[in-house]
Amino acid sequence: MDEDAVDGTDTADETMQWRRDASTSHTVRLLWAFGVGTFFAAIGIVVCWRLYRLGSEAAGGPGGTVVLAFIAAFAATVLALAASSHTEAHLARIAGVFPIDAPTGTSLNRAIDAAVGTVVMGAVIGVLMGIGRYVSQNELLAAGAGPFTGLAALLIPGALIALVLASFLQSVGAFDREEVTIYLYEPEQRIDLSLVNAVSSRRIGDTTIVSLEYKQPDGQYVAGPRRIAVPPAIADEIRAIVETRRVRFSERVGQRLRGIGRRVGQWLRGIGRRLRGLVRR
Repeated sequence: MDEDAVDGTDTADETMQWRRDASTSHTVRLLWAFGVGTFFAAIGIVVCWRLYRLGSEAAGGPGGTVVLAFIAAFAATVLALAASSHTEAHLARIAGVFPIDAPTGTSLNRAIDAAVGTVVMGAVIGVLMGIGRYVSQNELLAAGAGPFTGLAALLIPGALIALVLASFLQSVGAFDREEVTIYLYEPEQRIDLSLVNAVSSRRIGDTTIVSLEYKQPDGQYVAGPRRIAVPPAIADEIRAIVETRRVRFSERVGQRLRGIGRRVGQWLRGIGRRLRGLVRR
């Protein structure tokens, strides 16, 4: 289903409503899965490495192999559940073996996203660390494992940035085209577009970040958000309305200037006629 059709719906009262979160935005969902998955993967790698060492010390090579097989089976199970069209039913059967309640609905979707993100990022971090170890042991690079372990370490702050960006891109609101007003619900804010002087936008995935430049009537500061995240269709509407208002304002200013010019011309011509009359006398 088209995202904009879901999140930029028109209603009978000329209001366009939208919701941007992990359930409706692929961009927010990917950022959230990457951020959460990277943190869980980092913790999981430490735990799995510890289990591998314990297994190897307790039973030698077979013990470590059993631990690796368990990790691979867990990862394969997560990916199979995520790819299945009956994820909720399969998870309910698995949870029935244990005294726990299986998540459903939105909670299930977020849990699957987090699990898949953990598996994928765990594989990425594991591969980077494995390549670094191989390069270091065989002395293939002068820098050793540094570039690969450094890249793996950079994934942690990258995950934090992804979570912050995912939080910023989430929004719920409505755009009343009759009142020319934007209503944001999380948190609650009201933006009167008649007070907006100019807009600029930048698209990130299926979400557009709109920067608002407010007017300053009588030199007073206008409170309100300077950047908002909305669907592309809403951003186009905002930009069109603000640009139309600016064109109309420019036309009104031009008309007033032309009117003033005509009045000044008439006044100067009147003065000229009086001066000529005085000269003739």
